[in-house]
Amino acid sequence: MIDRFGKLPKEVNTLLLVVRIKAMCKRAGIARLDGGPKGATIQFHEDKFASPSGLVEFIQAQDGLAKVRDNKIIVRRNWRNNADKIKGAFAIARDLAEKVSEVRRAKA
Repeated sequence: MIDRFGKLPKEVNTLLLVVRIKAMCKRAGIARLDGGPKGATIQFHEDKFASPSGLVEFIQAQDGLAKVRDNKIIVRRNWRNNADKIKGAFAIARDLAEKVSEVRRAKA
């Protein structure tokens, strides 16, 4: 796109990042990922995660910044701007998608 249209507007870059986050959420089975200035709330499709042990590993790796509340995962972060929220949401979705991929590879 850049070679055809030149430098992409900021909004287009943001849209492409959101599409990448949605793809990672789909791979991880995340039904809803809400990001705010204090972190993210994650809810899984039908309240199930494909790799329960992977989810425990993910929560433990957060060093006390993640907890389970009402079938949701709460991940605390200090995101100062929208760019931090987008990068953080992508990292969380990517990490959870990797946990699911590990389970699928082990079954194959």
